Amino acid sequence: MTADSSTDPVLDRNLPTPQTSVLAAQPPRKRRWTERVPVVSQLRQSVGLQRGMLVTGLVITGLFVLTAIFAPLIAPYSWAQQTTAAGVKFGTQQPPNPTNLLGTTVSGFDVLSRVIWGAQTALLVIIAAIVCSIFIGIALGLISGYFGGWLDRILVVVADAIYAFPSLLLAIVMSIVISHGQSNLWSGVMATALSITVVFVPQYLRVIRAEVVRVRSEPFVESAKVIGVPTGRILLRHVLRNATRSLPVVVTLNASEALLTLAGLGFLGFGIEATSAAEWGYDLNRSVADVTSGIWWTSIFPGLAIVLVVLGITLVGESLNDLSDPRLRTRRRAGGAA
Repeated sequence: MTADSSTDPVLDRNLPTPQTSVLAAQPPRKRRWTERVPVVSQLRQSVGLQRGMLVTGLVITGLFVLTAIFAPLIAPYSWAQQTTAAGVKFGTQQPPNPTNLLGTTVSGFDVLSRVIWGAQTALLVIIAAIVCSIFIGIALGLISGYFGGWLDRILVVVADAIYAFPSLLLAIVMSIVISHGQSNLWSGVMATALSITVVFVPQYLRVIRAEVVRVRSEPFVESAKVIGVPTGRILLRHVLRNATRSLPVVVTLNASEALLTLAGLGFLGFGIEATSAAEWGYDLNRSVADVTSGIWWTSIFPGLAIVLVVLGITLVGESLNDLSDPRLRTRRRAGGAA
């Protein structure tokens, strides 16, 4: 007597069940916003020491941004204030005291107030430099990578040539041309931002160009060309949206370089005037003579602010760079599975 094939358990496993049919008919899951935001998605992927570095960098950077935004509310005095609200004049080079919690400078300014207001100046320079660099670099990278030809070769050669110029030297020249070496807040910010922009544009151009060269040969781009989609729409909607995955890493790494360039300009005397805005590099320049006299508070706090902000931004950038490397992600999963 032969067994009925419909009752064979081996054959039953190969037949689709109602549950599997329903699952197969379901559309793919839409990614949540936490999986699409660059820094948040990398934070979810990070583990162990890598997560500790990223969280530490985000905390330091977040405190820096909040201090810059709320500087008028946090700072006890203005950046160039030399008297209290009651009209009592600050002393010069005074050690930390109840009136001036971090002491005063050689010019009679409150150190704590200038450190807090200096965060606002640094944030303005970083934003201005990166925004200008991104717009120019992305535009040139799209044109160079998508169209290619002689224009692509010229842009690549020019980008390589700009790397030969030291960023700080170029910033000094631009500062002299724009503001004649001494400037107020906005002219100083623009002078520094424009000089940094010239240095950063080749980096964004190369990053975007490499991604565009990869994306332009994808089937969806070829299909858009075949059905007659305008070139501008292809560049913005199809190519650009798929060619910016490396930008968060470049932005964070360039932000720390922008801050160091601003501090270098101020330290060399080509930055913003003390009565126009607070700037950490200028304060370090004015405190060089104080160190030999044992007056430590005028230099240690602006210097510590520069170190902490650069450290925080660099930790974020290096962590994002490691997490964006598929080889490191594979190695981390293999280590976790073992």
